[in-house]
Amino acid sequence: MTTLVLAALAMVLAGPVPWALSRLPSLRRTPRATMVLWQAIALAAVLAALGAGLSFVTARLDGHLSAGAWALAAIPLCLTALVVGRLLLSGHRVGTQLRDLRRRHRDLVDLLADDRDGVSVLDHEAPTAYCLPGLRSRVVVSRGAVTSLSAVELDAVLAHERAHLRARHDLVLEAFTVLQQAFPAVVTSRNALDEVRLLVEVLADRAARRHHGARPLITAFGALTGTAAPQATLAASGVGLRARLDLLLDERHHRLQAAGVVAAAIGVLVLPTLLVVLPWLTGLRGT
Repeated sequence: MTTLVLAALAMVLAGPVPWALSRLPSLRRTPRATMVLWQAIALAAVLAALGAGLSFVTARLDGHLSAGAWALAAIPLCLTALVVGRLLLSGHRVGTQLRDLRRRHRDLVDLLADDRDGVSVLDHEAPTAYCLPGLRSRVVVSRGAVTSLSAVELDAVLAHERAHLRARHDLVLEAFTVLQQAFPAVVTSRNALDEVRLLVEVLADRAARRHHGARPLITAFGALTGTAAPQATLAASGVGLRARLDLLLDERHHRLQAAGVVAAAIGVLVLPTLLVVLPWLTGLRGT
């Protein structure tokens, strides 16, 4: 029974739950709490998938290490190993690709751009602004952005990009990309990755708004719209711009919603552990 519950939980958390949450745009009003919820769902799905196989092995062996018991337990044990293997392989591929792209682009930026007070300014007419995350991070703007934006607009955009770097939003996106690419589309939902991409932009918008207000960001986004940022970067004029503009104008705190979302995130992790994993651990200790 424990195995079936864990397997069903993993499937629900991997597909239907992300699909349903992506249909609730009001959650974006509390981006930090909602980000915690998405992370809790992803972690709970992985733990449930791993626990399903391990609990089956434990139940079948049950202290009787016969050849038949081992043979019956081999299939779910191999499936558990497959889950771990695909996660590790996807993590290696995604991490290697992202870091290689960022290293090569950072070398080009250092070669071609002028450093102005810690900001790399490229001699390019198209207005663009983005950041290169990593241990040797860069904030990059074009000459077109410097000339087309007012001083307060440019400061707001730079604050947005620095918020990305300070919070290491790239690591959050990398983790969800690993999960998305580790398993077939029939198992996972792309909704989680798409929503997290939007949420990190909302969080950076909020950080910039605290210091510069909403209006400079809104007008700056209008000037930057239409320019594509390089791969493996985070750009101020990135995803979900229309939704972000509405959220920028909403300066209410929504504390009740945030508390409810955090409580849901805790429940996603704690309740399955109490109701499903603890009985499995009790059985394991009793063997």
